[in-house]
Amino acid sequence: MKVSKQETSLFQSLKNPSSTGQPMFNYTSTSKHPEKGTPMHQERGFLRIKPGTNDLAFLVSHNFGLTSHEEGQCDPEKKQIKLTTVNIARMSFAKPPVVKNVVREITMLAPDKLQIVLHMETDNTVLSEHLKAVYSKVE
Repeated sequence: MKVSKQETSLFQSLKNPSSTGQPMFNYTSTSKHPEKGTPMHQERGFLRIKPGTNDLAFLVSHNFGLTSHEEGQCDPEKKQIKLTTVNIARMSFAKPPVVKNVVREITMLAPDKLQIVLHMETDNTVLSEHLKAVYSKVE
């Protein structure tokens, strides 16, 4: 599935979540400047499912020197995933501010629409909405 973001200030693409036959999906996300088209943020990681449960772990690495380990659950009735930070690590020369906490909510709004809301806490801000994106499926 390829999707394109519709309702945020940055153009971002969530590319082909894929599975290797293990209980996880490979994840890649990139964003580009909306006018210049230059690369900005990139994420790579894995969404792992604990077999026989709705428990999930999301392990993701960011191009600005951060790795996060988030865990949570999938609610099949609400078609929603909620993940919260378990651990965050950063490279020694990463720029401030320091990310301290992340809460991620992924909701299937319709068969062809996916919403992601990311809340973030840094050493400068309390936990607050950082990004809200609605993706539409592109054939």
